[in-house]
Amino acid sequence: MVPLHDETPTEITPYVTYGLIAINILVFFSELSLQQQGQLDSFLQNWAVVPQQLSATFAGQPTPSTVPEWITLFSSQFLHGGWLHLGGNMLFLWIFGNNVEDCLGHIKYIIFYLACGAIAVLAQWFFSMDSAIPSLGASGAIAGVMGAYILRYPQAKILTLVPLGFFLTTFRIPAVFFLGFWFVQQALYGIAGLSQQTNIGMESGGIAYWAHAGGFIIGAVLGPLLGLFSNRRPSV
Repeated sequence: MVPLHDETPTEITPYVTYGLIAINILVFFSELSLQQQGQLDSFLQNWAVVPQQLSATFAGQPTPSTVPEWITLFSSQFLHGGWLHLGGNMLFLWIFGNNVEDCLGHIKYIIFYLACGAIAVLAQWFFSMDSAIPSLGASGAIAGVMGAYILRYPQAKILTLVPLGFFLTTFRIPAVFFLGFWFVQQALYGIAGLSQQTNIGMESGGIAYWAHAGGFIIGAVLGPLLGLFSNRRPSV
């Protein structure tokens, strides 16, 4: 299922959401130039989260990185591994970010976004402490945005592209079902990765499902603490 747009209006121009999308795109094009020069691997070792190096830092051991490892909790949120990775994340941020920014305000929203992303990375690190595979992407932070959205606008309709065999059609799905299904899916994949050797999760260079689930939960917790419901406009 692919979300196309929601039907929840906003009262402000979501400058922070637009800015985040722009920064992610610009950084990705910088990655492409580094790939052409053969410098991308070194760049990711420094600016993406490498769980093994983060574990070493927590243990007081030196790492080969040229920047403090804690910085990668934030810098990794602006890195992506490919066009689909970037496009999918920016689509979800475009659809859900503006409404959460509308509720929290610009300043609280950027704090919320970065905090969700950092804590989501730590959630994935907890289950992959010895991994040497760089973890990167905005999905943990965006999962936090989705966790706040589902609380604030559970009945908001999400126009969703759904494949039915060889055909594609659209449905207007309430956010509580669309985002709830997404969260359960991430959690189940994360649990499956714990119980057996699979081809999912950060250990195999795949999707960091615990970052998604962790980000979603922290977003649902942190959003109300920062004033998600202080704007009492009627929910859609």
